[in-house]
Amino acid sequence: MNRAELDGRPVVAAELQALALTNYGHFTTMVVEDGRVRGLGLHLARLERDCLAVFGVRPDAGRVRELVRRQVPARGAVVVRVTLFDPAIDLGSVGGPASPRVLVTVRPAGSGVPGALRVRTVAYRRDLPEVKSVALFGVLRQRRLAQRAGFDDALFVDGEGGVTEGATWNVGFLRGGEVVWPQGEYLKGTAMTLLQEVCGGGEERVGRELAGVDAVFATNATTGVRAVGTVDGREFDAGATGATGAAAGLARLRAAYLEVPGDPV
Repeated sequence: MNRAELDGRPVVAAELQALALTNYGHFTTMVVEDGRVRGLGLHLARLERDCLAVFGVRPDAGRVRELVRRQVPARGAVVVRVTLFDPAIDLGSVGGPASPRVLVTVRPAGSGVPGALRVRTVAYRRDLPEVKSVALFGVLRQRRLAQRAGFDDALFVDGEGGVTEGATWNVGFLRGGEVVWPQGEYLKGTAMTLLQEVCGGGEERVGRELAGVDAVFATNATTGVRAVGTVDGREFDAGATGATGAAAGLARLRAAYLEVPGDPV
């Protein structure tokens, strides 16, 4: 069952008007499993960093944890989104002092390993890409266009043709058994950061032609590591068994992510 609370009490429709009509704020999304979150500190640091960038104030990390703790079950897995926004802000008053509030929404977590993505590249850069903004129109339009063209999602490239990120996920590559991460302007996610800590990998510019790349994968806090099976129609190794080659590398990445211990909320 989906649940939503604003500052620890049930939210009412009028309080969501600012999100619906002005859509100014930021968020983070995490999977809570048996009361624990992989990279909880990264999620809290993101909220603090983005709140300073968006509103010019710092959130109370302890209060955020308390509000999340109120909503999550002691057992089982749920997806929690923490959104910071100010219900008093509208289009005309967005420049004034802000008092961001904490909206916590909870939904059931998916299960199993999701299938490989089929993506197409598109020249696109999110506005203020380092901030996880609630303003998702641009990326969702690119996802919609990709899906209307027969793909699952869009993979963004910058003005020089370098791959940067997916619509709501980071991208990584396997080349000769080594992990490679893209250089450029993009939102560095918590799952990507955790994988860098446990699996390493250097950052370099990767062109949209993906020369020398053996496998492509997506990372996201809600899905972990997900294979990308095709890019612009070019097929990559996305085997689920992980027996040999790039498929084995993807399996190792998935296992490494799942072995990262969670922190108690």
